[in-house]
Amino acid sequence: MTKALPLFTIGYEQVSSNAVLDALSRAGVGLLVDVRAVAASRRAGFSKNALAAGVQSRDISYLHLRGLGTPADGRHAARSGHYDEMRRIFEAHLETPAAQEQLDELTQIVKSGRPVCLLCFERHPEHCHRMIIAELICERVGVEVEHLAADPV
Repeated sequence: MTKALPLFTIGYEQVSSNAVLDALSRAGVGLLVDVRAVAASRRAGFSKNALAAGVQSRDISYLHLRGLGTPADGRHAARSGHYDEMRRIFEAHLETPAAQEQLDELTQIVKSGRPVCLLCFERHPEHCHRMIIAELICERVGVEVEHLAADPV
């Protein structure tokens, strides 16, 4: 019996897009799932279109699940270092129909066995909502989570 692939996560804070792409390629990721509410970034290569093109150049697919992004007040709490408040806000958001639908979609994708990586900004997964998503998916599917780290700039 083969071991199930882990669900990967990665943050792009303080790293270049090439470093993220290299980490995804090394891990054998087949699908990058962007879990930002707003897939825009001041960092080169991390806005939705540029990111999608970058991963495509590495034969990795891209999917933006906006409904799994943190609401504005949760992002503000995280930027302020209030991670417990961010977690509370995001967990309440997960109860919305849009978030539940996209959580179910992500669950089915991970169940398919495709190597998936969740992407958000925060470098440290314990400070990011993607950890909450990863924990829920791993519980549903029975896989481990593995956090990828790109080399800092």
